[in-house]
Amino acid sequence: MKFIDEALITVTAGHGGKGCVSFRREKFVPLGGPNGGNGGRGGHVIFQSDEGMSTLIDFQYLRHFEAERGEHGMGSMKDGKDGQDIIIKVPVGTLIYNNDTGELLKDFKEGEEHFLAVKGGLGGRGNTFFKSSINQAPDHAQPGLPGEEKNLRLELKLLADVGLIGFPNAGKSTLLSVTTHAKPKIADYPFTTLTPHLGVVMGYHPFTMADIPGLIEGAHEGVGLGDRFLKHIERTGIFVHLISLSPDEVLPVEKRYEMIRKELLHFNPEFEKKNEVIALTKKDLISNEDELKKMVEPFKKMGRKVFVISAVTRAGLDEFLDYLRETLGDKQDQ
Repeated sequence: MKFIDEALITVTAGHGGKGCVSFRREKFVPLGGPNGGNGGRGGHVIFQSDEGMSTLIDFQYLRHFEAERGEHGMGSMKDGKDGQDIIIKVPVGTLIYNNDTGELLKDFKEGEEHFLAVKGGLGGRGNTFFKSSINQAPDHAQPGLPGEEKNLRLELKLLADVGLIGFPNAGKSTLLSVTTHAKPKIADYPFTTLTPHLGVVMGYHPFTMADIPGLIEGAHEGVGLGDRFLKHIERTGIFVHLISLSPDEVLPVEKRYEMIRKELLHFNPEFEKKNEVIALTKKDLISNEDELKKMVEPFKKMGRKVFVISAVTRAGLDEFLDYLRETLGDKQDQ
């Protein structure tokens, strides 16, 4: 399925129905009183978060949503039916903005949340409503009020406990495929992953993990794919920096770490406060233990939490995942 994370739409609530002007017509009662009913309310437009959705692709072609208008009032004091509401489903993690003012209207953080975006217009009063001691036969009624209309911008930001970041080919997709049921595309060339993927790591404390497409130097300025997908890690609980130990890599591991960290802070200085873990991947490609220790040492000097893992052989994975579970659990208990 194509991944779409932004959409511009217009939502229009239903107009209220007209009130009715009507009089009783009874045998032997030449001047029957008013009996016009009220118009029905126009339908609302309501958004609902759905945990089964993962993209805004439904809004790529359908850009205008309009609720049903209320029925007009009728004689014999019959009110018109209210217009049917529209329920628009969006993925969890969707933010709804007023596109004209930039105001954030709703942030869907859980499933089955509801948000009333625009209200239907009130129905008009029928002439029965206007009967009084000085006006026994009112010959007027109210028109229905128009429904509200808004131009909205929908933006999807993945809500994940753990965000996997790093250069292309750092092993993010492989790690996600091994630890969850997600099925990202995997190959040994840059930008295999063109869209974020989300999976659930099961165990005594399940948590969600997102694979963010590979970052490169200059990502915050639009180089590569990074500027488009950096926003998807803004709300993750822990950053996991994946750094490949492959002998084919030219730059030292600490240099690659510094480059990615620089891009993150350029994009959002608040990332400095994020809890982060370093995972040196592809341990199966390094046989020299002394060489491995040299790669780990720079991060220990920085005071960073570092793990050496292999998604292929699962070396170090249990300890790594247990640490993430415990860290996330401690954060939720606070």
